[in-house]
Amino acid sequence: MNRCEWNLAPLFANDDDPRMKKARKIVEQKSYAFINAWKDRTDYLRNPVILRKALDAYEEWKRYYGTEGDEGYYFWLRTSQDQNNPSLKAKFNLIEQFSRKIQNDIQFFPLRIAKVSERVQQMFVRHPALEKYRHYLERLFAESKYLLSEPEERIINLKSSTAYANWVKMTSSFLAKEERMVISESGRMNKKSFSEVASLMNSRQKKVRDSAAAAFNDVLKKHVDVAEAEINSVLANKQVDDELRGLPRPDSARHISDDIETDIVDTLIETVAGRFDISRRYYALKARLLGVRKLAYHERNVEYGTISSRFGYQNSLKLIRKVFGNLDQTFAEILDRFIQNGQFDVYPRKGKAGGAFCAHNLITQPTYILLNHTNRLNDVLTLAHELGHAMNNELIKEKQHSLYFGTPISTAEVASTFMEDFVLQEIRKNADDDMRLSIMMMRMNDEVSTIFRQVACYQFERELHEQFRRKGYLSKHDIGLLFQQHMRSYMGKSVEQSPGSENWWVYWGHIRSFFYVYSYASGLLISKSLQNSVKQDPSFIGKVKEFLAAGLSESPRNIFRRLGIDITRRQFWNRGLAEVETLLDETTRLAGKLNKI
Repeated sequence: MNRCEWNLAPLFANDDDPRMKKARKIVEQKSYAFINAWKDRTDYLRNPVILRKALDAYEEWKRYYGTEGDEGYYFWLRTSQDQNNPSLKAKFNLIEQFSRKIQNDIQFFPLRIAKVSERVQQMFVRHPALEKYRHYLERLFAESKYLLSEPEERIINLKSSTAYANWVKMTSSFLAKEERMVISESGRMNKKSFSEVASLMNSRQKKVRDSAAAAFNDVLKKHVDVAEAEINSVLANKQVDDELRGLPRPDSARHISDDIETDIVDTLIETVAGRFDISRRYYALKARLLGVRKLAYHERNVEYGTISSRFGYQNSLKLIRKVFGNLDQTFAEILDRFIQNGQFDVYPRKGKAGGAFCAHNLITQPTYILLNHTNRLNDVLTLAHELGHAMNNELIKEKQHSLYFGTPISTAEVASTFMEDFVLQEIRKNADDDMRLSIMMMRMNDEVSTIFRQVACYQFERELHEQFRRKGYLSKHDIGLLFQQHMRSYMGKSVEQSPGSENWWVYWGHIRSFFYVYSYASGLLISKSLQNSVKQDPSFIGKVKEFLAAGLSESPRNIFRRLGIDITRRQFWNRGLAEVETLLDETTRLAGKLNKI
C-alpha cells in the first residue's frame, strides 16, 4: 500500500469510533490505579527495592496509557489534517481537559522522588535495583536542587500565564493581525498578512522585497513600545523565578532541563563565535554574486540562482531510500515500513497544517510524518529531514523503555540534518555546475542561519538578561543597539544594519523561550562531525545508530563519551565547523570557475 494520507487505524477507525469511550475509561482506570496505589505511601522514597516496583508501574503506565492514551494523539493528528473543523477542535479540547486533570493528579510522583535528601539520592543512584532508571533519577535529582516546595511550585505555575505567557501572546497576536499593502510578485499592490509580508522579503525581485521590508519595519515600529513593556516584564519575571530557585545564571534552567552541562554550551558558543569569519565570508560572497556592495539586512536570505529540477513525491522516496540503504539497510527497512503502513500525509490541501513535522507520543504508538510536498528541492530535503527524526524514534523504541523515549533538545536535530545532508549530497552529484552553485549557496545560507545566527542570538539573549539585571529596565533604544551589535558580529561588513533592523527583536519569538537557540547550532555541528566520520569510515554508521538509539538514557556528554567523542572540547565543534568551511571554499571555487565573481 502506498497511501498519501495517514492510516490512523492503529489508533482508531474514524472520528466517531465507539472504542474511544472504552479506551478513555481504561486510561482513567489505569492512571488512578497508579495514583491511588502510591499517593499516600512514602516507603518508596526510602527503600530502593520498593522504588523499583513503583518505577516499573510508572513506566508501564507511560508506555501504554499516559494521560490521554490513543485518543489524544488521534485527535491531535486529525486537527493537523483539518484545522478548521470545529467538531475536531471540540473533541480535542475535551480530551485535553481529561488529560490535564490526570497530569495534575499524577505529578506528585516524580516531584516527591526529586525532593528526597541528598543522602537518599546518592543511595538510589548507586543501587543495583535501580540501574534501569539510573539516568531518569539523575535528571530528577539535578532539577531538584532548584525546585521549590509543592505549594510554591503551584504558585509559580499559576502565575506563569499572567506574568509571562499572556505578555508574549499579546505581542505575537498584535503582529499576526497586521496587514499592509505591498508590491506582490505579479508587480501589483496587494494587501498581505504579516506572515506573507515576511516571506516576500525573500523575493528574487528587489522591488518586491524592498516593499515588503518597508511594510515589515512599519509594523514593528508600530508595536515596539508595547514590545518594550512586554520584554521587560518577561525579563523581570524570569529574574524573580531564577532568584527564588537560586539558579546561578539566566541560562542555567535551560541547561538543566536539556540535560547538558553549562561548560559544554559555553564551549560551543565560544567556539562558533570564534569562527564568525566563516559567516562573514559567506555574506561577502553572496553580495558579490548578487552584484551589490552590501546586502540590506532584510536581503540576507534572498536565494541565489535558480533550481529548476522538480522532485515528485515518488521519485523523492526512491532517492531517499537509495541514500538510506547506502548508509545502513536498517534505515531503508524503516522507510519501507512507513510507506507500507501509511505513516505519511503528503500533499497540501485546504485546512491542513502548513510546514512539516514528525509526530510521536507514546512509545507504543506509530510515528507519523506530515508534509506539504509541492515537488520542489526543499520538499525532498524536508522529507529527508523528517525521516531523520523518524529513524531516531524507531531506533529508540527498539532499545529503550518509555521513560527514555525522546531526545535531549541539544541533540534533537542531529538525525534530521544528518539524513538531509546525505540526500543533498546525492542530488548535487547529478546537477550541472550552475544548479550545483545554486544548491550550495542555498545550503550555506541554511547552515549560516542555523549555526552562526543562532549563536549570535544566544549571545544577544544572554547580554539582554545580564543588562536588565544590572540596569533594572531596558529601553527599546538600548535593546535595538544591543541587537544590531550582535547581528553585526556574525554578518560582518557585507550586510548593512539597515534602518528598521533595530526593531527586529520585536518579532523574534526565540528570545521569549529562553536560551534554546544553542540547540540549533549544537545539533547541526554534531551532525556535521558525525557525517565527516562516516565519510572517512563507513563502518562508523554503527556508532551513529548507537547514538540515535540512546534516547534519554544518558546525558549527551556520556553518550558521546562511550563512542570515543568528547563534546566538551573545542576540537569536536571545530570539526563540524570545518565541514561548513569546506562547503564555503567549494562554493567560492565553483563561483570563480563559472566567472560569477
